[in-house]
Amino acid sequence: MSSVISATQLEKQLPDPKLIILDCRYNLANPNEGIVLYSSGHIPKAQFIHPDTDLSSKVIPGETGRHPFPSEQQLQALVEKIGLNPDSQVVCYDASNGAIAVRAWWTLKYCGFDNVSVLDGGYPAWCNITNQVSRDIPPVAAGHFTIKPRTDWLIEADSLNDQLENYCIFDARANDRYQGKNETIDPVAGHIPTALSAPFAFNIDDQGFFLPPGQLRQRFQKLANEKPVVHYCGSGITACHNWFAMHEAGLNPGKLYSGSWSHWITNPTRPIER
Repeated sequence: MSSVISATQLEKQLPDPKLIILDCRYNLANPNEGIVLYSSGHIPKAQFIHPDTDLSSKVIPGETGRHPFPSEQQLQALVEKIGLNPDSQVVCYDASNGAIAVRAWWTLKYCGFDNVSVLDGGYPAWCNITNQVSRDIPPVAAGHFTIKPRTDWLIEADSLNDQLENYCIFDARANDRYQGKNETIDPVAGHIPTALSAPFAFNIDDQGFFLPPGQLRQRFQKLANEKPVVHYCGSGITACHNWFAMHEAGLNPGKLYSGSWSHWITNPTRPIER
C-alpha cells in the first residue's frame, strides 16, 4: 500500500475525525520560517511540528549530529502531543519536496505506527486544487498510542564503521557535497568510505511530486548491490527520503544512520573520502 497521498485524496478525507495532519514546513537557513508560514495559512486541521524540536533531540556540539534522533521518551511525548491513537490516520506535508514530511513519516513508522502518508507535492499541491486554507490552530486531545520502536531500523556509527564493506551505503546529499566540494553546512567535507552518491532530489520531479514506484525501483536497483542498505545524509533528514523511495519502490530500504555525516565527523578517527 502506497504511503503517498494526493491533495485530491486528502481533501476528500478532510472531514474524517480520526485524521491528523502535520505541517512540517522548514528552512535550514531560517529555522523560524516554518512557523511563520504555518501562521499565515495552512491546511485545515493541520498542526505544526518543528524538525529541530519535535523530530530531533538536543544537539550536543562535538558529540551529536545536527538532528539527533529523539529518545524513546521524546517519541512517546510526541505521539501524545499530536493526539495519536491506534485508529488515527496521519498525513504529513511540507513546502514541496517531501524532505521534512518524510522525516516525520519515518519517525512515526519507527514508533510502530503505520497508518501515515506523505502529501505528494506538499503544500503547493494542496493550494493548486482548493482554496481551503486556515489560520486556526486546531484543538488537540492527548493521544493514547504506545510506541513500539523498531530499533533494528537504525544503525550506529561504530557498528557501521566496523563493517563498511558489508553494506551498500547511500549518501542522500547533493553530489557536490558527496565529493567534498562546496560544503557550506558541515565543518568537514567528504563522505563515508564505500558510500554511493544517491541525491534525494532525484526521487521527485520538477514539481516536487514523487516519481512512480517503477522509476524509483529502477533507480535504486541500478545503484544497489546485494548487500544490506544503509542510508545517511547531512543530519538524518533527507536520508529518510531515500528510505521512503525504496519503500515505495517495493524494495528493502534497510537501515538509517540517523546521525549521518554531521555526526560521523565528530570523531576524527573515523575515515572519510573525497
